Formats: sequence, structure tokens, C-alpha cells
Amino acid sequence: MPGHVIAVVGPTAAGKSALAVSLALALGGEVVSADSMQLYRGMDIGTAKLTPGEQRGVPHHLLGVWDVRRTASVAEYQRLARRALDDIIARGRVPILAGGSGLYVRAVIDDLEFPGTDARVRERLEAELERCGAAAMHARLAESDPAAAAAILPTNGRRIVRALEVIELSGRPFTATLPSYESSRPAVQIGVRVPRDELDRRIEARVGRMWQEGFEEEVRRLERKGLREGKTASRALGYAQMLRYLAGEWTAEQAARETVRATRRFARRQESWFRRDPRVTWLDADGDPGSGDLLGRALDVIRARVPVNVVRP
Repeated sequence: MPGHVIAVVGPTAAGKSALAVSLALALGGEVVSADSMQLYRGMDIGTAKLTPGEQRGVPHHLLGVWDVRRTASVAEYQRLARRALDDIIARGRVPILAGGSGLYVRAVIDDLEFPGTDARVRERLEAELERCGAAAMHARLAESDPAAAAAILPTNGRRIVRALEVIELSGRPFTATLPSYESSRPAVQIGVRVPRDELDRRIEARVGRMWQEGFEEEVRRLERKGLREGKTASRALGYAQMLRYLAGEWTAEQAARETVRATRRFARRQESWFRRDPRVTWLDADGDPGSGDLLGRALDVIRARVPVNVVRP
């Protein structure tokens, strides 16, 4: 598939990772993560990174490349991801971009240029965040750019500050800096859609597994490595809640319950983000996300866009 990128997108717990692996096996491909939190080293259980066994021998790129103290940068991710895609294509393989971080997906396949930053403006906004709280800053963003506020969690202070910074520096809404939905490279985007009740059940089950698989110990270990210092990683779903438990602010049950609640809200925002993109072809996946039926339908979508002889049986 010369130059083509397959993107598997959708909300958390929909089954994107399993489908991406199946597609990679069918197409002779490799997976590039588009999950902003899977970029962090050691954040494995809470971000549902696939284990080596679940990866089924498929090479995966951009998993665990950043220290937890590092602030996320979409521009830096764009550079790393595009380099990975170009390398995969150069070796005659098919890149499968998989993840639910909408801006990260667009940063790879669209012609996005990210506005610069101003240290003084950023420092002032971060001070306001500390003083007023994320909810108040989010309300302010909603007045300036309702579309941006709808796409950013009210608890995500880092992204709220960045959106307000761009608005102040550019004089335009943050969402106005995003180009129209035109890919800068040939891409087929497949959205994995799950009924709301089923998705909610999967999220609750996933959080339960996190606690059973040693999530608390993972966060304790990362805390010793500076997790609380990380402006991005410390606010990740599950990690932020577990840190509050470890600080004695919540019980373990509260932390788990709040993680489920926050993840469900986040999934709604992911669905809204990807639903606005007319290039995404949605496939219902209310059964086993790794099922042959879903894989077959995904391959049909690809065959409709790309010459059939490039798809391996």
C-alpha cells in the first residue's frame, strides 16, 4: 500500500488496539500508537497497553518513549510519528495508526502546524489555573471557544491552558487553528463504534481489571520516579485518581469509582471529536473486538479505497 496509512480510531475500550493488530497481521503492517498517555514509560496497566502476547508479534511504535515528568507536546509527537510512518512505508510495510487521541491522529495525517508558545503568557495562565482551578478556566474557554471546550475535559488543566494561550496569541478560537478535514497523506480512517451501554460496561470492567492487575503498585512505582511532577502524566485518567488515593484524599473505592466516571465522560468526548470528521468510516463492534467479522468488514472498507491486490488474504 504505497504511502497509505490506516487509522483505527474511536473511544477508549472500543477495541481499537485488537483490531489494529489484526489488520497489521492481515496487511503486513506495523502499529504506531496515537494514544497520548501510552507515550509514557511505565504507564502500562492504566493505559491498557497491549502486552507482548497481545501484540502477537506485530511491531509497535511510540509506546513508552517519554519520561513521566515530561510535558506532552503534540508537535513533538507529530515529528516522531511521521518519522515512524515514513520508515514503515520505506520498508514496504503498512503503517496502522491506532488510538483515541483525536488531535494526535490529525497531527499525523493532516497538515497541522502548531502555534508557538509565549513563556510569559503560559506562566500567567498556569498561575491562574493554580489559583482558580481547572473548572473555572474551562468555563472561560467555553465562552471563547465552545468547540474547544467540548473537546477538552474540564479537568485537563494543561490542555485548557494551551487552548487559552493559543486564543490569546492568535486572536482566534483554538479550533480555528485546525485545518479543514483534508489529509496530507493518503489515509483510510476506520472508527470502532460500540453501543453506549456496552461501552460503559467495558469501561467499568477495564477499571476493575486495572485494580486487580496491580495498578496501585504501578502508580506507587511511578510516583517514586516523579509522576506527581509531570504536568501531563499526573493528570492521566486513573493515575490522577490513584494519586489522590495514595495522598489519603480518597479511599481506593472512591478512586476506582471516579476513574470509571471520568473515563466514561472522556469516551463521550472522543466520540464527539471523531464523529465530526467526515472521513471516518464507522464499524459497529458490539461483540469481540478481535473477531474475524470486524476484521473482515474493516478489510472491506480498505479494499474500497485501495487497490484490492495490496490487501493480503
